[in-house]
This record gives sequence, C-alpha cells and structure tokens, in this order.
Amino acid sequence: MDALATRTAQPADNNTAQQCALPGDSPTPAPPQPVAFHYVQTDSFVALLAKLGASLVVSTYQANKLLVARAQGPGLSMLVRTFDRPMGIAADARRLAVGTRNQIWTLRNAPDIAPQVEPVGTHDACYLPRSAHVTGDIGVHEMAWAGDELWIVSTRFSCLCTLDADYSFVPRWQPPFITALAAEDRCHLNGLAMRDGRPAFVTALGKTDTPGGWRLSKPHGGIVMDVASGELLARGLSMPHSPRWHEDRLWVLESGTGGVVLVDPATGRRETVTQLPGFTRGWAVVGPYAFVGLSKIRPTSAMDVVPIAERRGELRCGVAVVDLRSGACVGTLDFQTAIEEIFDVQILAGLHFPEIIGFQKESIDHTFVVPPMNR
Repeated sequence: MDALATRTAQPADNNTAQQCALPGDSPTPAPPQPVAFHYVQTDSFVALLAKLGASLVVSTYQANKLLVARAQGPGLSMLVRTFDRPMGIAADARRLAVGTRNQIWTLRNAPDIAPQVEPVGTHDACYLPRSAHVTGDIGVHEMAWAGDELWIVSTRFSCLCTLDADYSFVPRWQPPFITALAAEDRCHLNGLAMRDGRPAFVTALGKTDTPGGWRLSKPHGGIVMDVASGELLARGLSMPHSPRWHEDRLWVLESGTGGVVLVDPATGRRETVTQLPGFTRGWAVVGPYAFVGLSKIRPTSAMDVVPIAERRGELRCGVAVVDLRSGACVGTLDFQTAIEEIFDVQILAGLHFPEIIGFQKESIDHTFVVPPMNR
C-alpha cells in the first residue's frame, strides 16, 4: 500500500475588492474568502510522473484554476494559475491552449527563459501567454491540435469549430441530427478524439435537436459518434465524455457510472475496463497508463440524476492512474479542499518541471522573448 503525502498550496489570489453602497441599497455580499488548498498523493503517483519525465495539467472550472502537478523529490510541487472558468486544454511541448468562459488563451513555451526562472536551474519549460481569442460564451469543452489548427468543441452551438481572426469561431462540423447552428446546447456535444491528426470521434449526452433536449435523457441517453461518417457508434451511455483513440482502440469515459470503457467502433459493443470513485471526465493516456480526472457531484449539478450519484458519499475529486492492461488503479492524486470538480487532464510529455507565467504577479511585465534584430 502506498504511503500518502500531504501538501498544502497557498491561495493563488489574495486580492480584495472595495465596494460602496448607495443609500437604500441592500448590503453588498462580502467577496468570497480564499480557501486553503490541500491535496494528497500516493508515492506511486509521484514515481510514475518521474518515470515518465512528465508533468500533469488539470483544469477546474469550479475553482477557476489551472493546476500543474510536478514531481519534486518524494512529493509533488503544485503550480496554481487563475483563469476564468478554464475548461478544455490542448497541450504539447511547444504550446498550451486553454478554453475559458469567453476566450481561448494560447501560451507558448520559451525554453530559453525557463533556466532563468526562480529557483534558477529548476525549470525545463516556461509557457508565456501570447494571445487571447475572444469567442464569447460558446461553451468551450474539449480541444485538440491538428497541426497548427486548434479544433474546439462548442457545446452551446452543438458543433466542432476552429478559430479565425475575423470571427468568434468558424463552425466546421455538426452531428447530422442537429438542424440549426444556434446557441441552444441541443445535444451537449462535449468530447473530441483525434485519429491520425484529425478529428475522428465525439461524445454527446443525447441524440436531441431541441434546446437543452439532452437533459431529459441524462442517465442513459449518451452517444458516441464517428466524425467522418456522422454515424452513431454507440448509444445508451450515461453522460459519456472524453473519447480517446489509443493503440488502435476507442476508449470513452462513461462519467455517469465512473467507468473507463472500451467501445468497438464496428459493433458498438462496450466493455467496462474499470469503475472509479468519481465522475470520470478528462484524461490523458501515456503508454499503458491513463491519468483520469475524477469529480464529486454537487446537489445542484447537472450530474445529480446519474447512477453514480447514488454513491455520492464515496466520490473523490482528483486524478486516478489506471493501468489499462489490467484495469487496476496504480496511483492517485486527491484534492481534499477547495476543488470538487475538474474538467480536463493533459500530460506534458518530456517536461518534468514547467512554469506558466500568469498575471497575478509582475513577472509578466518583465519577461520578454524577442528575436534578433535584422540589420
């Protein structure tokens, strides 16, 4: 049995806002106070990150944070950065895209800057914010790079889209049963799997074409679709998310049961490899290891009627590492306070201790990446 190591991350933001009330106004609620962020992890979780030479990026829209878990000695160093409702993440060694409430942020790795970041000599990557594309609230969910093109799931408009400087977004694909491009979240399109560098599979919470129609069939209305053909590959799932094509097999998280599921694209047959103590959503797969996001279920959540809600008291928030060969859980990271729901989980392969420069401190004002001047 692995030992548990406890860490506390200090609140990232200690800013306070001053507000004044006019005569006759009702009292203005006090701003929420920072909550201490506690987490624990098994020794095996740290050892596996170190073995892979990788770090883990996690988004939590509920807490407005982007987290980076980095192995450091026998424990973890947790980087905490603030974004407004961060959701989908697309990441590699060169770039990092983060979908938020109404923008998509693009950050670029500046490897020449990394060795200079304090403490000097510790970091092997440094991501700097470079642009923010204003989309409006299109319901950004999962995202993925196809070469230099970023593909985005717009849940509100029930489509896959890309970006263009002249537009909020460019719609590129919709399920065949969706009859209009409207901001109505008709089927809750949410997950995207790439195959051979192109969008290949998506998940949705219902085959429905009315505003919010998927809500009537949350427990067992979920579907998996093939992008190229528009065909339904599987149906009857409980709130599926995060399809992944890995080692020539299609994997899906059946969030409403806590399941990690194999789907046969030819027959639609499903095999549950394991069930985990959380609403499974967001994962990254490296070799045989899957880093799977787990969330708790709040009473006001849209997840409340799914089968896993019956185990509400047992659910955890964090990341479980599953060996896909056996279905065994071989390591865990548990968020004990401040965070109850996460959305996406991505691996930064080959980067064991990256930095992300944010806006809360003055670092961004004094960090420059400039090419040589042509004379």
